[in-house]
Amino acid sequence: MTRHEATESEPRVGGWLLLLCRFLLVYQPLSLAFSASIALNSLPTRGPKVLIAVAVRVIAAGIAVAAGLALTNRAPGAVTLAKVALVVSAASDVFILTTAFYPNNRPPGDTPLYVVGSLVFHGAWLAYLVRSKRVARVYGGT
Repeated sequence: MTRHEATESEPRVGGWLLLLCRFLLVYQPLSLAFSASIALNSLPTRGPKVLIAVAVRVIAAGIAVAAGLALTNRAPGAVTLAKVALVVSAASDVFILTTAFYPNNRPPGDTPLYVVGSLVFHGAWLAYLVRSKRVARVYGGT
């Protein structure tokens, strides 16, 4: 992947776009690290199903990091990859939240609230990528 440096006449990756890049690059892997360590401790009680859930989270985090790097480096197709990363991350969250594969400490009945919260969060970022003038300027209207 080639890095595209912004010149003075080109818009920079900043503002909300920079926040999205940091979410993809920092939050996703940290979230995976913390939750996977807890999930893997439950392997004796939950069995190999927890490994499937951890694998889903690893794939989602990997795509998110790739998207964050692509956005930061202004790579061609970065916005499309970021959209894919957000969809995969949302799908991963819904899978983890709605199955018994992954350990959790949510109170009974709160799972739908977490699912809706995740979908709203990821949907808002998708809408930002689609509608943002900064994203269109930085990435050439992709």
